[in-house]
Amino acid sequence: MSHNPIRPWRNIDRRTSRQIHVGKVPVGGDAPISVQTMTNTDSSDVKATVAQVLACAEAGADIVRVSTPDESSTRALKEIVAESPVPIVADIHFHYKRAIEAAEAGAACLRINPGNIGDKARVREVIKAARDHGCSIRIGVNAGSLEKHLLEKYGEPCPEAMVESGMDHIRILQDNDFHEFKISVKASDVFLAAAAYQGIAEATDAPIHLGITEAGTLNAGTVKSSIGLGNLLWAGIGDTLRVSLSADPVEEVRVGFEILKSLGLRHRGVNIISCPSCARQGFDVIKTVETLEQRLEHIKTPMSLSIIGCVVNGPGEALMTDVGFTGGGAGAGMVYLAGKQSHKLSNEKMIEHIVEQVETKAAEIEAAAAVAEAAAE
Repeated sequence: MSHNPIRPWRNIDRRTSRQIHVGKVPVGGDAPISVQTMTNTDSSDVKATVAQVLACAEAGADIVRVSTPDESSTRALKEIVAESPVPIVADIHFHYKRAIEAAEAGAACLRINPGNIGDKARVREVIKAARDHGCSIRIGVNAGSLEKHLLEKYGEPCPEAMVESGMDHIRILQDNDFHEFKISVKASDVFLAAAAYQGIAEATDAPIHLGITEAGTLNAGTVKSSIGLGNLLWAGIGDTLRVSLSADPVEEVRVGFEILKSLGLRHRGVNIISCPSCARQGFDVIKTVETLEQRLEHIKTPMSLSIIGCVVNGPGEALMTDVGFTGGGAGAGMVYLAGKQSHKLSNEKMIEHIVEQVETKAAEIEAAAAVAEAAAE
């Protein structure tokens, strides 16, 4: 909300981590928590993959990961990188040579899995390629693919095994004087993932990539990720994240931003506060909000909009939002601007008028920001 003061009880103290870069995107330190996703097209299909990367970038993705399982995909990666407006991470499993090829193709970061990338000699070759081509590295530990010796030692995937796997790999990178790395310790089990992330956060100052892997469908996976990632973010853990859903990658980006917005950690676009609707509603709240959500997708400016069906909570919610509409019955409601009553409006004109008001407010916020930026220079 642009007109509301920041309240101290809303603050989250983020864990102190050192900063690296994934291409032009800073990760860690005081950088904003970045939102990532991963393409699900055939990576050797440049046209389809680029189209998906562009859609994800338009939705707000800061970084996009592309799987590179074979030589045809690493060959295609060069063209994908050239056409992408955001840094591309190459996802590497099993074949360390794909990592070298991806670095040569211009990947901004190489994601490697300690459980299946190979021995130290192969990792050293990957490190050399990353250094030579200006790549960062993500150490991607996963409960489902831990090293055999750790499974034998611990008997099953557990937080201690995941942290040990990650720290073993960190030492390899550090022993080779490579420090541009971040780490993730993902699991599909929320409790296992949370405990592993808490452990790795205490063991290293490396930036942390958050994720509940294989979280599930759009609905179930959103709930699961919100619980797991939300708790870690609330505790100050996490520098970049991906919400892993069996859904369109664009949905992963949207959910990621909604999680961050709900905790006040990132602000992008219109935050719509709406009631669940009941018999008191003065208009069709659900249909109205669905339409407004679609009509306002183009707004990138952080701002808030309240759409409440009646006067029970409507005026109170409107006091805390940039633009608000509260149903009043008799086919009309009250429009609020910057938390204050402004004018009455008929329900039939509501959508067009609210879109106009939001666009006007967004333009005002952008203009004020531009003036402040110019003054600072």
